[in-house]
Amino acid sequence: MNGNKRRINVIPYSTDNAEEWNVFVRDSRNATFLLERGYMDYHSDRFTDCSLIFRDDSGHILALLPACADGSTVHSHAGLTYGGLILPCSGCVDGCTVLEILNSACRYFRDNGFSILRYKAIPHIYHRYPAEEDIYALFRQGARQAEVNLSSTIALDEPLPFNQNSMRNMRHAAAAGVKAADDPAGFPEYWQLLSELLCERYGVRPVHTLAEIELLRNRFPDNIRLFTARDSLGGIVAGTLIFFTDTCAHAQYIAASARGKELRALPLLFDHIIKNHCGNRRYFDFGISNERHGEYLNEGLLRQKNGMGGRGTAYCIYEVSL
Repeated sequence: MNGNKRRINVIPYSTDNAEEWNVFVRDSRNATFLLERGYMDYHSDRFTDCSLIFRDDSGHILALLPACADGSTVHSHAGLTYGGLILPCSGCVDGCTVLEILNSACRYFRDNGFSILRYKAIPHIYHRYPAEEDIYALFRQGARQAEVNLSSTIALDEPLPFNQNSMRNMRHAAAAGVKAADDPAGFPEYWQLLSELLCERYGVRPVHTLAEIELLRNRFPDNIRLFTARDSLGGIVAGTLIFFTDTCAHAQYIAASARGKELRALPLLFDHIIKNHCGNRRYFDFGISNERHGEYLNEGLLRQKNGMGGRGTAYCIYEVSL
């Protein structure tokens, strides 16, 4: 290695490193609470962790890489919406250093028998400060873009207005007595509604069980919150889970019952969240409108989100042959 390049030591993560991992994540320029070990490890029984810590010769952490193994493929990270290199705000970890870090990661994984690195880049809407050096480093590694999913995002500093159809639906729901609110006690009722709808439409259940999502909500009460719309009789007719990060409010598990669709409850629910609960965050993200690893775009769902001001954010996955 040239003398002007610092030595990078690649250290496999162990549970002994959990606290310094979490501290680094919280102080980073591009990570969210999903990349803290308290979130990552709730399903550790389903994944073989092979996360890495990159240190300089003085022992300071330069970067982290959340990762798990699946045969000869290493994923960053298969159990998360996004992963990729976690970079610090302070210190000089620039594009040159990130090139060396990714080179070191690829060499480490290759030496340990892996043949493919599947890398989920952290979308820019979650960055506290620009952090796309990894995209350039992936290019230099010869990565191919393996998957792209299209999400719908509102820029909260200058949001686009709801379109006429969404405004009309919102007025209809309000006139019918629909009320939207933060609903911390509503998890059991909403999870039953959500589970029934997913089973009926797709033959699947939520990725998180009720016990898991309540465990995560208890670990991250300021980050994971349920919002519901209830009809005039008090029953939940629509809802969404919101993951609050420093920069973004991200919707997960959006659902409306047949009654909720009849009442047109979702625009009223989202209007309530956007206007009352996003604080000084930069973005509201409705989530992706894709299936089959990006190959299918649900155009009706996309138009519904666009009608409430959402515009495109790409969630990109890259593959590197090791």
